[in-house]
Order: sequence, then structure tokens, then C-alpha cells
Amino acid sequence: MSIAGAVGAALVDYESGMSLGTLGGGDWLDLDVAAAGNTEVVRSKLRVMSTLGLNDGIEDILITLHRQYHLIRLLKPAKGTSTLFVYLVLERERANLALARHQLKRIEADLVV
Repeated sequence: MSIAGAVGAALVDYESGMSLGTLGGGDWLDLDVAAAGNTEVVRSKLRVMSTLGLNDGIEDILITLHRQYHLIRLLKPAKGTSTLFVYLVLERERANLALARHQLKRIEADLVV
């Protein structure tokens, strides 16, 4: 939540659609509902990549709204596979998208799950 413009964040398992933890949010941003919904975004993109035969991985997914940025960053495990992503909602007027992506990448590197 120290990222400029951050409104809420969640750690989400896209296999189950469940958030493992949330911070922020509020009356207008139910992070548990958003986590479940964005699980479908991740699953859909992975299906399309598989259908196209793309031999690549998702770094992050950006959804741009008029007043918000929604960042989905898939976590890369130290070894094995991971089904986790970090979901971050930013207030567009106060956020610096490039800096937020950089900070989220740094958080991912320090995150131990």
C-alpha cells in the first residue's frame, strides 16, 4: 500500500479464485469479489496463450479504467510452478503506472509464500 495511488491489494490463487490476503479496498472495492473476477481474466489469457501455442509467460496484465488502473502480476516461484498473482488497484490521478509496475516487481522479488 506504499505505492503511490494504491487503493487496495490482494494475493490471489487463480486455481481456486480465492484471495489469500487483502489490504485496503473499502465499500466500493470488495477485494474478494475482485480477486475472484480477475481470476477469470488470468485463466482466460492462459487459455488463449495455450490455444495459440505461445511459449511464453505472463508478466502482468493491465486493465485501464477512466479513474483507476488494475494491475495483475503473476508470481514466479523460486522453483516449481505457482498459481498466485498480486492484484493491485491504483487511483489513476495519483498513480505513476511505470513506477507502480517497477515497485510491484520489487515486491514480488521479496515476497516469500
